[in-house]
Amino acid sequence: MLHKSGLLKQPFTRQENTVIQTCVVASSGIAFSGGFGTYLFAMSERIANHSGDAARGVKDPSLGWIIAFLFVVSFLGLFSVVPLRKIMIIDFKLTYPSGTATAHLINSFHTPQGAKLAKEQVRVLGKFFSLSFLWGFFQWFFTAGENCGFHSFPTFGLRAYQYKFYFDFSATYVGVGMICPYIINISLLLGGILSWGLMWPLIETRKGDWFPSDVDSSSMSGLQAYKVFIAVAMILGDGVYNFCKVLSRTLSGLFKQIRGEASWRNSLSREEEPPASQLTPKISYDDQRRTRFFLKDQIPSWFAGGGYVLIAAVSIAILPQMFDQLRWYYILVIYVFAPVLAFCNAYGAGLTDWSLASTYGKLAIFTIGAWAGSDHGGVLAGLAACGVMMNIVSTASDLTQDFKTGYLTLSSPRAMFVSQVIGTAMGCLVSPCVFWLFYKAFDDLGLPNSKYPAPFATVYRSMAKLGVEGVSSLPRDCLVLCYAFFGFAILINVVKDGLGNRWGRYVPLPMAMAIPFFLGPYFAIDMCVGSLVLFVWERLDAPRAEAFATAVASGLICGDGIWTLPSSVLAIAGVEPPICMKFLSSETNHRVDKFLQGSS
Repeated sequence: MLHKSGLLKQPFTRQENTVIQTCVVASSGIAFSGGFGTYLFAMSERIANHSGDAARGVKDPSLGWIIAFLFVVSFLGLFSVVPLRKIMIIDFKLTYPSGTATAHLINSFHTPQGAKLAKEQVRVLGKFFSLSFLWGFFQWFFTAGENCGFHSFPTFGLRAYQYKFYFDFSATYVGVGMICPYIINISLLLGGILSWGLMWPLIETRKGDWFPSDVDSSSMSGLQAYKVFIAVAMILGDGVYNFCKVLSRTLSGLFKQIRGEASWRNSLSREEEPPASQLTPKISYDDQRRTRFFLKDQIPSWFAGGGYVLIAAVSIAILPQMFDQLRWYYILVIYVFAPVLAFCNAYGAGLTDWSLASTYGKLAIFTIGAWAGSDHGGVLAGLAACGVMMNIVSTASDLTQDFKTGYLTLSSPRAMFVSQVIGTAMGCLVSPCVFWLFYKAFDDLGLPNSKYPAPFATVYRSMAKLGVEGVSSLPRDCLVLCYAFFGFAILINVVKDGLGNRWGRYVPLPMAMAIPFFLGPYFAIDMCVGSLVLFVWERLDAPRAEAFATAVASGLICGDGIWTLPSSVLAIAGVEPPICMKFLSSETNHRVDKFLQGSS
């Protein structure tokens, strides 16, 4: 657009592309680390009432304090990892698969063939964006009441619909299914079948024995507790296993690196030529050039260290004013250990492409929540500490991924750092505003049967409650099932790694299996439809599928996602859809509504 308008006088370079990409990733990353669907939303009265523990403290979202909180905690991770960028990228030569893939993509765009393909991909994305947007607009007209519209169509019958087995015609989830690996979607569907197809109907038959028969279906004293805590157990089991695996690889890699350098130095001190295996491999001209560019614009270590200490001091002073339950010494302890954990997360991401930010956040929930105790607001203290920890370790791994991209695209590290700071500041403003729009527009945001159930908000609050209270509040045999599924998650991972890449890639992922335990399998069905579309496309025309599948999926996701903004504005303005469309006769619909109300 700039080129056609005549404002762009010079060619668009790889560094500019990389800097813009870094800014966008930093901005959108706040939507994850900001906790709008996890720890931050878990503090709200809406989630607390749904979890049945509002008496343990709530802090409802407010645009002012959310923006202030994110500005206080989101920049520490950037300063904590800057002094280590040379060690990570040049000395250790960590791969950072996502950063490397992004760099190759950017480099390919800046070739004649890559530019032509990129233009075609943008056209395809725009076409499916328009179709998805119009489909969302079309569906809106028929959703004037409860259980209305295409997303309430009982695809597999009423009994299956009761247990959330249906296709809800969501362009977003179909697009996500086209992007996610097949094993992710299959794992989600298997988790939905295991939980909503087998376990919950069986546990329901124990009503009056394992849990009171007169409690509401959403009460944490009934079936809801099994749904939430068994999912939590699987997530924790998967997280613990992968944390230990990544940590062991990290420590092993560090040990080998340090031992190799020590052996090399010893050989030099004895004036001996080191064995060939200990010699540093000959550096290619391209790598020499990349290293020279990467080291040219240094970011002083004193600047990074001083920035970390200054922001930490400001944070320690401000956060206790926002959260009375979060004492200043809790925050100080977090900031003492945070650089080490940020390094571990960044190093592990370089080896495995896996950021364990949410796992470190859960560690903070249990540690600070138990330290604070139930009498001193341990639930809110744990959730707030989770936010502090997640923001530090998440931004640290994101920045090192971007440094790897900059290294491979000959981009200035200083420009990358500035872009990351600008993007983070943008995210601290944009993400809360978007969340606030949803929060004000949808009164049922975060509830299980709503359009936006935010299941992990309930999961995170339940973790905080578990950390404060212990296991005494769980229904009968819930703890036994939690232990079983915690071990089951670890066992699946052991089997998956033991089989190797050839057969292990067919083993389902426990983390993905756990998500439908609470949410239901309907979105997994949508995602499997996306996988089916991609599978058929690859069989019919593999080259075009490889080139344009991501563009098609992105268009479907973005069109449906962008439609939620005008629909939110209409909801805030009080404009309701004109039609409530149901797929059955009036008499049958009445019986269906009674049936669904009775089953809930």
